[in-house]
Amino acid sequence: MALDGIVIANLVSELDGLLTGGRINKIAQPEKDELLLTIKNNRQQYKLLISASASLPLAYITTTNKQSPLTAPNFCMLLRKHLNSAKILSVTQPGLERIIDIEIEHLNELGDLCKKHLIIELMGKHSNIIFCDDAMVIVDSIKHISSLLSSVREVLPGRNYFIPMTQDKINPYELNNIIFKDAILSKPTSLCKTIYTSLTGFSPLIANELCYRASLDGSQAVQSLSESEFLHLYKNIERLMEDLEKKKFTPVIMYEQGEPIEFSSTSLTSFEKAVETSFPSISEVLEAFYQTKETLTRIRQKSTTLRKIVSTALERNYKKFDLQEKQLKDTEKRDKFKVYGELITTYGYNIDAGSKFLECVNYYTNETVKIPMDETLSPMDNAKKYFDRYNKLKRTFEAVTVQMKDTQEELEHLESISNALDIALKEEDLLSLKQELVEYGYMKRKNITEKGKKATSKSKPFHYISSDGFHIYVGKNNFQNDELTFKIASGNDWWFHVKHIAGSHVIVKSNGEDLPDQTFIEAGRLAAYYSKGRDLDKVEVDYTERKNIKKPNASKPGFVIYYTNYSFIVSPDIQGIQQIED
Repeated sequence: MALDGIVIANLVSELDGLLTGGRINKIAQPEKDELLLTIKNNRQQYKLLISASASLPLAYITTTNKQSPLTAPNFCMLLRKHLNSAKILSVTQPGLERIIDIEIEHLNELGDLCKKHLIIELMGKHSNIIFCDDAMVIVDSIKHISSLLSSVREVLPGRNYFIPMTQDKINPYELNNIIFKDAILSKPTSLCKTIYTSLTGFSPLIANELCYRASLDGSQAVQSLSESEFLHLYKNIERLMEDLEKKKFTPVIMYEQGEPIEFSSTSLTSFEKAVETSFPSISEVLEAFYQTKETLTRIRQKSTTLRKIVSTALERNYKKFDLQEKQLKDTEKRDKFKVYGELITTYGYNIDAGSKFLECVNYYTNETVKIPMDETLSPMDNAKKYFDRYNKLKRTFEAVTVQMKDTQEELEHLESISNALDIALKEEDLLSLKQELVEYGYMKRKNITEKGKKATSKSKPFHYISSDGFHIYVGKNNFQNDELTFKIASGNDWWFHVKHIAGSHVIVKSNGEDLPDQTFIEAGRLAAYYSKGRDLDKVEVDYTERKNIKKPNASKPGFVIYYTNYSFIVSPDIQGIQQIED
């Protein structure tokens, strides 16, 4: 994720255009390291969210409100004292640093005009929000950094503010061919790393993109560059800086399989398999990207316990299945022991007392066999011994065959729950899965509250519209799969599921019409994506009319059988299929 100097430049340009000349109307501090400023300008109201979180530093214009604590923190109270109704004079960025400087004008207690600076440093774990006077002396900051925490710079009231020069980097706005050549040739690292460690504000993402645009391998050594390759690379950097100076930005998010993977303020041509989506503003990019990431992260965190339960049960059942397979293999000799018993019964009268072997013709195969004998037993006792071994192995075979069938069904059930956990996007989806785990004995009932039980009904299937206008529904869990297939779908609707892999039931409402080929393909892609095969290049999908689907008595949820079906191979890619938010 690249909240780099180029994205900051885009953000500063946007904030300067929207907020300069406006007045600060409200100041809130929803979190200990977060501010929410409400600014009125040109009859519009803007909410500027600023976060100095070590894990997620950001700043953008948002449309959502955040609840603030009843008692405002000290830093918030200080800002309210100085900046209520203050006017924003400018929003700037020093060089291409990951720093935003908001210059503000306000009246002090005596009614005199004063200038202040609200400086936002978006530097990972070193992020901060610092309030300075016009002489750049720190008034206060949202995080206090003493000499015990940093030997480079103290961030405390009364200290002078300065940008820490911890790395010897070049300001890209002052770059020329000679400076760049001297800088990169002096570093014995890869080309990509050399770029982002030499130029201020350049991230590994941008460095890799510039190498790609110059048709160069970012992992190659800098010293291997020819003169023409170096010139081509420099020209690409020069073009990028020209776009920044002219404020020509392209806010984009790169999506893979519907999930955001990167964002930037310039087009990312190096992501060949990802889909690039443009946005009108960088604030919309940041809000969309981080909200989606936050949702996915939160759901994954909340599902940790469920995943552990399912993972443990799967591991236990796979071990059980392997043991049962071994036991079944051991029973393969049972028919041989039966034949030995029969042959001893037939030819036993010829055996001498104390013989260790019986050599005779196997009348089933007409081959000569040599049967081991216990010399301390009579021929009939030897035969009985072989018949006993046969009967024991036969009983084991019958019992293990039934056990393996049960274990296989349990594995399929657990794999389907595991897949449902992978595609869960909301808390109510997790509540449905908890309920299923409780019903089948994987969790104790006390872990499901009455409130949780009621919430399960809120979980709804995914809803899509095909390019031909047909409604497509995708089950999020086994209960929904059963409901979709046997309650929502009618006999002439079409049913899709990946072949021999855990996945969701997909229903296409046909409305009594013949489905176009494109709708079949899109439904198959959805079935492949919402399955354990989503990471494969190609997946085989079965499809048939709903009337051909049967549910065996007493079978687990989501389990069905069918004998009449068609199959085709699709890619698990759902880009371009319209989703409906119900």
